[in-house]
Formats: sequence, C-alpha cells, structure tokens
Amino acid sequence: MTLTVDLDTLSEWLPRQRWYATKGRVPRLRVIAAMAVPSPDPDAEIAVHLVIDEAHEAPVLYQVPVVSRSAAVDDGAGALIGRSGDRWLYDGPHDAAYAQALVAAMADSARVDVAGASLRGQVFSAPGRVTRAHVLSGEQSNTSLVCEVEGGSTPTAIVKVFRVLHHGENPDVTTQSALTAAGSHRVPASLGALVGTWPDPGRADGQARGHLAFAQEFLSGLQDAWVVARDAASRGEDFSIPARDLGVAVAEVHATLRGALPVVPAGPAEIESALVSLRRRLAIAVREVPALEPLAPRIEALYRAIAGMAWPALQRIHGDLHLGQAVRSPELGWVLLDFEGEPLRPMPERSRPDLPLRDVAGMLRSFDYVAGSLAQETPPIDAASWASTARNAFLDGYVAASGDDVRSRRALLDAFEIDKAVYEAIYEVRNRPAWIGIPLTAITRLVERSSPPV
Repeated sequence: MTLTVDLDTLSEWLPRQRWYATKGRVPRLRVIAAMAVPSPDPDAEIAVHLVIDEAHEAPVLYQVPVVSRSAAVDDGAGALIGRSGDRWLYDGPHDAAYAQALVAAMADSARVDVAGASLRGQVFSAPGRVTRAHVLSGEQSNTSLVCEVEGGSTPTAIVKVFRVLHHGENPDVTTQSALTAAGSHRVPASLGALVGTWPDPGRADGQARGHLAFAQEFLSGLQDAWVVARDAASRGEDFSIPARDLGVAVAEVHATLRGALPVVPAGPAEIESALVSLRRRLAIAVREVPALEPLAPRIEALYRAIAGMAWPALQRIHGDLHLGQAVRSPELGWVLLDFEGEPLRPMPERSRPDLPLRDVAGMLRSFDYVAGSLAQETPPIDAASWASTARNAFLDGYVAASGDDVRSRRALLDAFEIDKAVYEAIYEVRNRPAWIGIPLTAITRLVERSSPPV
C-alpha cells in the first residue's frame, strides 16, 4: 500500500517552501498520483506524490517526494512534513534513502505504474550508487541534491528534482543530454533522468508527460563567471581574454546543438511567432514599468523593422544565458550550466528552436549588469568601459569560432538585447526597484542606436 499524506498537513507545510509558486494564497490541494518507489532502507517507505494546487486560476502541479520513517530524525533542515499515525513524514530530498532510490531508478531504467500515472527511469551514462547526499541550499524552483557515488562515470553527481511540473520535455534534460551524447565538453555529463506521466483532463488523450528529475556530473569548487567577472571589474582588471574564450565556448555549444537537434528555417510563421513573444513581454513590462511607456513606440518600430529582415535558421539554444550560467574548469575551460530556459517563458516555448542571437544578447546584457551592479556600490564603481571592452571581446570570440558575423545583423541583435532588458525591467520592478535604471539605461541606448524614428 502506497503511503499518502493528509491534505491538511500538506496544506500547512507546502506554502513554507521556497519553490511554492502561489504565495499569499491558501492552498486548495488534490493528490492526483502517489507512486511507491523501491527503498534501499527497510525503515524508509518512499512515495512520489503529484499534488495539484487549485487556489489560483491557473492550477499548479507540484512534485512532493515523501519518506515515511518509524522514528523522528534530526530535522535541522525543516524537512518534517508531519505525522501519519505512528510514522514520521519527511520531504524526500532531505533523506538519503530517497537519493539512493532516485538514482537507482535512473540506473535501472525502472518503471512504476499506478492508476493514470507512471514514472520511468532513463540512463544516459552510468550514474553509479549513491553513498552520501545533501541538499544544495538557495534554489527557488527546484531542489538539487549533491551526491557522492560509487561505480559511476563520475565520483560526484548533482540531481535536480523538479518541484513545479509541466507537460512537455524539460530542455534542461533534453538539451544537455544531446550535448553529452554528441561528445561536448562544454556541459557537465548527463547521467540519467526520471520521466513521469499523470492524468490531465485538458489534453486530448487525458495524459500529461514531463521530467521529474535529472542527474548530471557535479563540477565542484568552481566559481561562476558572474563572480569572476564582477571581481575583475571591481579591480579594473582587463577581462578580454576570458570574455573572448567564453564567446568561443558559446559558439561551440551552438554548433554542437545544430548537429544534434533539429534546425528550422526562419520563415514568416516562425518570425511572427517570435515577434508575438517579444510584443507580449513588452506589453507586460509597459503595464508594470511606467518609465518604459515613452520608449515603447520606438521598440515597436524596431520590431516591425526586423520582421522584414532575413533571419538565420532557428535551433535549440541555451535560452537563459548569462554569466551566472557558466563556470571555468582548469581542465575543460568554460562550461555552460542550467539549460532550463527563462523562468517567465511557458515550458513549451523553451524547447522550441530559437535564434542563437538570443543567447548572445543574454550574455551581452550580463556584462552590462556587472557594470550596473558595481554602480550601486558605496562609493559607486565606474565599470562602463570595462563592460564595453568585455562585450566586444565576447563578440570577437563568438564570431571567430562560429564564422557568423553577428555584428552585421546589429538591428536584430539589438532587438533581442532589448527583449532581454525588458525581461530584466519586469524582474527589477518586482524584486529590486532600486536597480530599474540598469535595464532602462540599456534599452534607451539600444533604441537610439537601432530603432527607426516614429
């Protein structure tokens, strides 16, 4: 018999989690599936719960793995969900038995079926057997476990447990596993995944399908490029060589993805679909950021102008590329991480072929943000020249490695950089209003350079 959690208990625990998406509302929960997973520990019962919260007009589906134990354990991490009779219920990722069972399910290509739902393990490269695991702190939308493993292709793995579930393949899994299969050293090696199906009355076949978890090589002890770049900028150190090398790495990833996953010509329908996304984001931003309203007509004019231009082919890309998504390995050079795509974009959009220029624009914005963040210091640090030099060095590296002179499509590149800055403006007005000047200054500069007069 599969263990289940009392909904009142779950309703009290769920809103306290960082990854709970509907803050400020009282949950209205319904368990749509509970799947027992074989446990390596006789005292630990494990079940993956798929819980839908209907408190919002757009219901949210959560994954809540639960471990049931006969006695209380040290709960310094706040993992206790509650009691069920004489059993103690814990959030699975905080229990070593769950980590062991999860990776074993991937390694064994295990399958669990219940009424209307299932989970299935996928193995990409021998993940090994977990000996120790701990939760990585600080994540917002997922829960990641750092695992020490034996008998696998890497001594340490990181397993990402997706908490908010969506129908459709998660590009974090499919993109990285395609790069691993193609032999790329620019991403951590993909080890395995867990795929789930669950009932969805809104779909024609009554079923939804998506990724529940993903395991990959863990590159420990490396600082991300944001920390390295910001430190260099704060000291006025030239960053041209690392920036150029980063441009080369991004170009190599794009080239590998072109060979590994479908490429689509950018015809009128594809261009219009992309423009719909750009305009939708701009409309949201104008409502939330009044300072954008005077710039909106010029941005719209630029979007109309690029609609009539020739676009390069669309392909799978990173989708949310910035300095925080890259680490530098002494052996491998720059390595790119987290291919899940922009959090504000719907999941189906994140897996669609897209313009590589979106990634280029994202990295250009990130260099600009280094300077913008330092300008917020007391006293302010002027790193505008540093950022301009780093941006140009990144483009030099990308052009040299790709053979694609992205500067020759300046208006198109600027349009995608504006779109990224519009995304930043929405984020800043919601979370850090004092920083709103960083994206607004960039948008003004880019509009003046590339937008036709209105």
